[in-house]
Amino acid sequence: MKLLVKFNLVFLVVFALGLGASSYVARKLLQEGAHEEVLDRARLLMESAMAVSTYTSTQVAPLLETQMTYTFLPQSVPAYSASEVLNALRKNHPEYAYKPAMLNPTNPRDRAQDWEEDVIQQFKQSPERAEFIGERMTPSGPVTYIARPIKVTNPACLRCHSTVEAAPKPLVEKYGPANGFGWNLNEVLGAQVVSVPMSVPLARADRAFGVVMGLLAGVFLLIGLSLNLMLWKLVIQPVSKLSQLSDRVSLGELDAPEFAVNSKDEIATLAESFTRMRKSMVHAMKMLDN
Repeated sequence: MKLLVKFNLVFLVVFALGLGASSYVARKLLQEGAHEEVLDRARLLMESAMAVSTYTSTQVAPLLETQMTYTFLPQSVPAYSASEVLNALRKNHPEYAYKPAMLNPTNPRDRAQDWEEDVIQQFKQSPERAEFIGERMTPSGPVTYIARPIKVTNPACLRCHSTVEAAPKPLVEKYGPANGFGWNLNEVLGAQVVSVPMSVPLARADRAFGVVMGLLAGVFLLIGLSLNLMLWKLVIQPVSKLSQLSDRVSLGELDAPEFAVNSKDEIATLAESFTRMRKSMVHAMKMLDN
């Protein structure tokens, strides 16, 4: 097997191993980066919802107290305001979804689905837990979600949600007496959930992965071609010429031309050794002739 073939076989093995290891690490890092980016944006959306809820409870609800004695205004409910604001935001960012999922909601649209009930149970089992991150499969692909517990920490909220008798009449008239009552202070009642489909960020990560691996493969191939060219010009070609000249001298062609080398590397050292050997052989042949 020729030297160039051996070199390329070794290079291909190293290339395959290096490309495989690089692809594993690069794909993992890009996918982790996509997840972290999604979670950061989801947390920002969650903080926005909490800010709207706080604004509603502290500044909007007190202004509506008089009107609330005659008719119930859902705009005074923090969860309702947060849902409305973030649903408006979803018109430009439809990939995000927000829901104040409740086990016993006043507004039926907030009732938790089966998987949301499982998330709420996680908070019930671990009341000290402040956040839960998970992933679920949907017909459109994987979805990452982030959830935070919903608790009643303000005793004033129980005026509307303790018993039907204590609740404002306009509230009961609007939503009925069946739901949204029996809440207790500091009890986990539900979870704020922000969901984000992972298909788009993972597709972006895959495109970036393709670009990175394409560039890496191109660099490897360029290095391989450069090394092959250097090996051919600096080693194989001079050694082949020196081998041919050695064959001619060994067959008695003492007048064969000398091997000229302009470099000062190991090939030049080999050529000098060959020249000395040839001179010694010529001198020895002349002594034998005499």
